[in-house]
Amino acid sequence: MMELNNYHPRSTLVTRTTLVERPRFPTIDAHNHLGEAFGGGWDQRPLAELLGLLDASGIRTYVDLDGGWGEDLLNAHLEHFKIPAPERFQIFGGVDWSRWKEKGDKFPEWAAGRLRVQKGRGAQGLKIWKGFGLNVRDHHDQLVKVDDPRLAPVWETAGELGLPVMIHIADPVAFFDPLDETNERWEELHIHPDWHFPSPPFPPFLSIVGGLAELVARHPHTTFIGAHVGCYAENIGWVGALLDRCPNFNVDISARLGELGRQPYTARRFFLQYADRILFGSDMGPIPEAYRVIYRFLETDDEYFNYNADPLPMQGRWNVYGLYLPDEVLEKVYFRNAERLLAIPATRG
Repeated sequence: MMELNNYHPRSTLVTRTTLVERPRFPTIDAHNHLGEAFGGGWDQRPLAELLGLLDASGIRTYVDLDGGWGEDLLNAHLEHFKIPAPERFQIFGGVDWSRWKEKGDKFPEWAAGRLRVQKGRGAQGLKIWKGFGLNVRDHHDQLVKVDDPRLAPVWETAGELGLPVMIHIADPVAFFDPLDETNERWEELHIHPDWHFPSPPFPPFLSIVGGLAELVARHPHTTFIGAHVGCYAENIGWVGALLDRCPNFNVDISARLGELGRQPYTARRFFLQYADRILFGSDMGPIPEAYRVIYRFLETDDEYFNYNADPLPMQGRWNVYGLYLPDEVLEKVYFRNAERLLAIPATRG
């Protein structure tokens, strides 16, 4: 008997393969990393090599979400990337949730104050990581909900400072489902068991994304970017409804080709309808092969292809279909929307 991890079926379909080396327009990657954990440790590698990869991939500006909240980390990223190449990088800061126990009731105001300091140092946005809503706890050791009203000073300060909030509060829905024979991400979760968030002990998926919707609606003067297609790429209708409800909400497409590409008709309609609210993002590091797959997905009508550069799909055992988006949509997704939301100097494209 063959084990499932040895099963690597090859499609017998005869389909076209279009190699897209560079995007149709110079692109702003609004969701990526450069630190050791997610971005390949580029803070310890030559900047010229990184710029070469970005040039080869057609990436005009790269948003590094790894600035963190510590003075040393943020300063290191600003000094290594932003100062030598100011037009090529944006560095986002963050919130140090671990200080809540120490600061007690004063934590929200303290965190808002630290955001002002980060802005003064050169941070150009705020990144909220997925631990928020899953395991961030207050000084009473109580789980903090995404729409906790005590945190209003943080979100209002971001709006006042003109800092967009890139927020990631939930992983794919299957990560919250029972890990049984019905889970479509079974293989991935067995490789990464720490990515499994069953309820209990974690909150249900819908309560987390519901908290996100309430948070965004409660702070209309703050710009929010919902990472990974609003953290709910499996339900584009839900994401579209939140976009309709909240003009201050936007989404990026990072690391969700596997979800978007298996619902190509719905996804294409979504891009056409919300062309002004969608940002390009990779979340794969500065890897030319990964970028080419995304360009192929957005620009061609190729059918049934792997949505990542590895031999096997990395998230689930399915393939995807290209969206063949028109130039007026590609231009907005590739760079115009990011120019507006991230205050990046405009280009003629």
